Amino acid sequence: MTTRRGQIRDALLAGLGRDLRIMGILNVTPDSFSDGGLYLDADVAVARAAAMREEGADVIDIGGESTRPDAAPVPEKDELARTGAAIRAVCRDMDCPVSIDTYKAGVARAAAKAGAVLVNDVWGMTRDPEMARAVAETESAVVITYNRGAADDSISLADDMKAFFDRAFHCAKEAGIPREFVILDPGIGFSKTWRQNFEALARLDVMLDYGRPVLVGLSRKSFIGRLLNKTVGERETGTLIANIVALQRGAAMIRVHDVAAHKDALKMLDALGGQA
Repeated sequence: MTTRRGQIRDALLAGLGRDLRIMGILNVTPDSFSDGGLYLDADVAVARAAAMREEGADVIDIGGESTRPDAAPVPEKDELARTGAAIRAVCRDMDCPVSIDTYKAGVARAAAKAGAVLVNDVWGMTRDPEMARAVAETESAVVITYNRGAADDSISLADDMKAFFDRAFHCAKEAGIPREFVILDPGIGFSKTWRQNFEALARLDVMLDYGRPVLVGLSRKSFIGRLLNKTVGERETGTLIANIVALQRGAAMIRVHDVAAHKDALKMLDALGGQA
């Protein structure tokens, strides 16, 4: 791909090998746990994307279906309607990589057509059997999230994580997804016990062994609230600390709601030599 979209994708992937990156969360949903209902209008969504870009976001991640545990499934046509206008507008008005947060192949294809360069699949290409093919055919980059489908406190998390990603890389290769297009995510909050979320953050080395960048998405999540006894709106400090530790343990990108605060944290981390 030699199009502008391909150039944006390649610049994003190359940058992950040099500098720490911030992915800004833009949920165009009525029911997301933190910002549901705030950005349903396309113009409002674009304004929010522009604000996050100004604050320091390197990627805008647009999602049309809440992934909180008790959320109702969203029909594909509704997800397409929610995300399509926002992706087209952001890609038209901003020189910024756009990611689609979806596990549906049809939504991933439509997002790529609208200009998105990255598919952020919280099911790690296991929920929709067509997803790997959609990623390959659209020449998109992909975030593969460790999500085993059900929590089990009896497993060795590190061993299970490795088995999951071994299968994921085999699937990606079979579909024709270049290895250099793959980003890995420990799946904080997905199919894990409360304690396993902390363990997953402690074992980022399992993913780093694959030689691909690691994205961590833990912004305002319930494991932080449970530990600190904080509501969703009170979890910024816990989120900041957890993300800084994840970056120090080798993560290349963090997915956050509070872009400005994390940009400041990255500047401090850099000044103090924390990236070394």
